[in-house]
Amino acid sequence: MSTRRCLLLGVPAALFALITWQVVAHGPLLRLDSRLSRALVHPDGFGQFLSDLGDVQVAVPVLAAAVVLALRRGRAAGAHRWWLPPAAAAVLMALVPAIVVPLKDWTARPATPVEPPAVGYFPSGHTATAAVAYGSATLLLLSWLRSTAARRGLVAGCAAVVLGVSYGLVRHGYHWPLDVVASWCLCTVLLTALSLVPGVGRSTRRSARGTPRPDGDEVDAVGDEADDRGGVPSGS
Repeated sequence: MSTRRCLLLGVPAALFALITWQVVAHGPLLRLDSRLSRALVHPDGFGQFLSDLGDVQVAVPVLAAAVVLALRRGRAAGAHRWWLPPAAAAVLMALVPAIVVPLKDWTARPATPVEPPAVGYFPSGHTATAAVAYGSATLLLLSWLRSTAARRGLVAGCAAVVLGVSYGLVRHGYHWPLDVVASWCLCTVLLTALSLVPGVGRSTRRSARGTPRPDGDEVDAVGDEADDRGGVPSGS
């Protein structure tokens, strides 16, 4: 595992633990969170529209379409274990409520003042749904995009949608800012774990035998050169 991926797993996990501890212990971060919420809350139609993009009825069908496309493309191309990336993305999406709901019950964080009195707002389920659904769809589609501009555009679009959902939730008062930030941290860990699945997030290209294969790291490139020469790379 690369250093970058280790950081993407460790740092967000530590931040999530810190925020969760502050919520449970009613620490000083909650006072700052409350002041920030008061400054940002202004319910309007645009905030409502953005927050709705995190609804299960909107985000999950987008992921389902990406899963179906990845299955069809992978099978048609004869890719190795073509079913694994879309299956992993589907399982990850199913894990979101299994992780978020118990955390909501345990932390029992009250709603913002503009919402009816209730508990169970931490972490933000809409943010988690949006981040995992759109993020997983992006990772699946990246496997089939060969243009650097297209790949960057897709990632930027995904980030814009997730940030838009997050902004809408806070702007409309559906969630405290820390609820949203905690979901960012949690989903960064989940999506990084998904990226470790072979074939996820790597562009496809054709080998000398004409079979699509995922691009890998430097070691994979060395292996490809050895294959072209008819040899076997060391460490295989």
